[in-house]
Amino acid sequence: MIVYQATKSEFLHQVHNTDIEELIQEAFSRKLGRHVGASEVRSWQSSLQSMARVLNDDEIPADAGVAIEYNIPQTGKRVDFILTGRSEDKSPNVIIVELKQWEQAQLTEKDGVVLTFLGKGLQEVSHPSYQAWSYAALLEGFNEAVHEGGVTLQPCAYLHNYKPDGVIRHDLYAPYIERAPVFLKGDVERRKLRDFIKRHVKYGDDVDLLYKIENGRIRPSKMLADSLVKMLKGQPEFVLIDDQKVVYETAMAMAHRAQNGKKKVLIVEGGPGTGKSVLAINLLAALTKGGQVCRYVSKNAAPRSVYQSKLTGHFRATHISNLFSGSGAFVEADANVFDTLIVDEAHRLNEKSGLYENLGENQIKEILNAAKCSVFFIDEDQRVTLKDIGGTVAITDWAKSCGAEVEVMELDSQFRCNGSDGYLAWLDNTLAVRDTANPFLEKGAFDFRVFDSPTELHAVIAEKNKTNNKARVVAGYCWDWNSKKNPDAFDVVIPEYEYRKRWNLTKDGSLWIVAPGSIEEVGCIHTCQGLEVDYIGVIVGDDLIVRNGEVLCQPGKRSTADRSIRGWKTLVKSRPVDGKQQLDLIIKNTYRTLMTRGMKGCYIYCTDKETADYFRSRMSSQEAVAATTVSVVEAEETKRSDSNVLPFTRMDRKRVKPFKNAVPLIDLKLAAGLFSDVQSFDINDAEWIELPDIYRPQPGMFVAQVVGESMNRRISNGSWCLFRANPQGTRAGKVVVAQHRSIEDPELGGSYTVKVYSSEKEQTIDGSWRHAQVVLSPDSSDSSFVPLVFGPEAAESVKIVAELIGELDV
Repeated sequence: MIVYQATKSEFLHQVHNTDIEELIQEAFSRKLGRHVGASEVRSWQSSLQSMARVLNDDEIPADAGVAIEYNIPQTGKRVDFILTGRSEDKSPNVIIVELKQWEQAQLTEKDGVVLTFLGKGLQEVSHPSYQAWSYAALLEGFNEAVHEGGVTLQPCAYLHNYKPDGVIRHDLYAPYIERAPVFLKGDVERRKLRDFIKRHVKYGDDVDLLYKIENGRIRPSKMLADSLVKMLKGQPEFVLIDDQKVVYETAMAMAHRAQNGKKKVLIVEGGPGTGKSVLAINLLAALTKGGQVCRYVSKNAAPRSVYQSKLTGHFRATHISNLFSGSGAFVEADANVFDTLIVDEAHRLNEKSGLYENLGENQIKEILNAAKCSVFFIDEDQRVTLKDIGGTVAITDWAKSCGAEVEVMELDSQFRCNGSDGYLAWLDNTLAVRDTANPFLEKGAFDFRVFDSPTELHAVIAEKNKTNNKARVVAGYCWDWNSKKNPDAFDVVIPEYEYRKRWNLTKDGSLWIVAPGSIEEVGCIHTCQGLEVDYIGVIVGDDLIVRNGEVLCQPGKRSTADRSIRGWKTLVKSRPVDGKQQLDLIIKNTYRTLMTRGMKGCYIYCTDKETADYFRSRMSSQEAVAATTVSVVEAEETKRSDSNVLPFTRMDRKRVKPFKNAVPLIDLKLAAGLFSDVQSFDINDAEWIELPDIYRPQPGMFVAQVVGESMNRRISNGSWCLFRANPQGTRAGKVVVAQHRSIEDPELGGSYTVKVYSSEKEQTIDGSWRHAQVVLSPDSSDSSFVPLVFGPEAAESVKIVAELIGELDV
């Protein structure tokens, strides 16, 4: 998502003649569905004025592309400023500029880390060159158009208030400055940045690089478990960004210092998807390679089992077993026998160890005793049993009691839930874990849907799983484990929907989340916590319901076999207020954890209808419509006001012969990307339909719904239409789907529109022809709709995605 985009000439005009920071603020609110603080608006005002002074050079092409605030896919990170165009040899180049208002910084001994004054005082942060380089690496890793399209990324940093002082360009940071040069305050520095830009952008952006960046196919996200082998062999798999980099370097420094001094303890707090496990494995790999005796420790067996299974066949069994331990393995360990213990999911630590929970005194104490350095990764909102004791206060108290130096750090970077901090804040608010400023789910924040049937939910997740075995269904522990004694019995049974599934606990155990065929089973908190999938389906049982807007927890609705709240009746009887609060927290945390296992989407079914309605009511109107659906077809059906009858038949995937007996059904926003030259269409991503008899399927055809009144003389609002992608020949007078970065269609909500096409051409000095203008006209009984007119420069960038073949009759 790009918040603001224009050509260089348009950008300079708006900087000099408008309050550009207000334009960006309005676009930010419209596109991302949230507001920004006054400090960020002031930073735009200052930094963009500085960039305008840099770009005010006739040798920098007027039609170079400018983008501001680009949200890197699947992360919560934004690139400040992008400039696009072609180099001397006509190859496509993208310059990434990290803008800083810093005035000073201090050296540190940590790789790629500096000290500077931010809002909370003096803080350690990643060096601007490291940040610019890491963002470029992320963009290349996520965006297929960049990764495979021959696009070269040129990162740099511009600290326009920072006078050269020998610190920010110190030799310690040379490796990163070589990858992303840093430019500072003053005329000389400004000229250097201009020269850098002119070296990489000699010609304008005539290939619509900004469109490719924004709409390029997103490459599949790396899963930690799949990257484990390479990481332990010393190959970098994940780029650490911002706070992740600072935490990693701090942990490495403490691990080394602890070998010749006092015990060191690092507590790292972070929510779901902030990279805790990635950091843990990175530390394990780096410290082991450096000769330290280290182990990855977790209370939950599932992550360890999955990781060990991935390593089997690549390392000796003894080596694998020496890398991983359960949290109860240190009851009798000698003092300081390990150099560093890395404790993941530390919130799950218990007091006692052993099968019967009768060994040892306290797992925190025993881990601290066994290691010179201990690193605890923790999210206290993922404590899901009454026995979980791992918390920052408890770990700090035990660490101080053994004379250790303690440091607490926090992770904010978001890589799960589509990189959406807003989704996590909304979920906390919706589950009443805590009050946040997110009572409603942001528009487009995350693929969250509410289903009316568990059968439909499971079917959609199973379909998602066909792509890469990375989708699963989980549930709250509200059903007994009948199949444990009778393999033919079913566990999770919802008879009114003929839904019958077994818990995962018998067949695949801790490997359920990666086992082939386990999509037919239902997982629980114990086999998914600490792990991730692309899509998670969650069945919310009667242990969590909503009445009159209040979230209520009912521990009595949990299965009697559930050990996570064993003894809850005694607890409530002895400590009514505190006991109820603990139980509420356990149940809410359980669903919070389940609903944050998905990197791309979370779909839920609630056994209680009022609870389902509550979740829908907490979504924005646009998100709520999509959330009730099983597919794109049903999403669009809900928008129709005239009829629920569709003018086509959905086809079973097994019968589909693409473009021979069926055409894909997609929405127009997808069409603008899928059928352009930016990315190829993946037949596995679409739902296929059978056309009415009067049409014969042909390559490039697709069906989409057109919403709005701007074409109501030709296309009724909500009608389903047949289109042909990438049309050839004349377009004059035809109804087309057109895309241009300047389009903000209020009906379709994107940089594309459905209009009648016309154009005028003119001959240039060299005898060639070009568009003098392109006009996209409405055909409506409503006179408030006006034509979109593009002059010579903009006309060349108007992309005709498809042309209308006809409106399908119901």
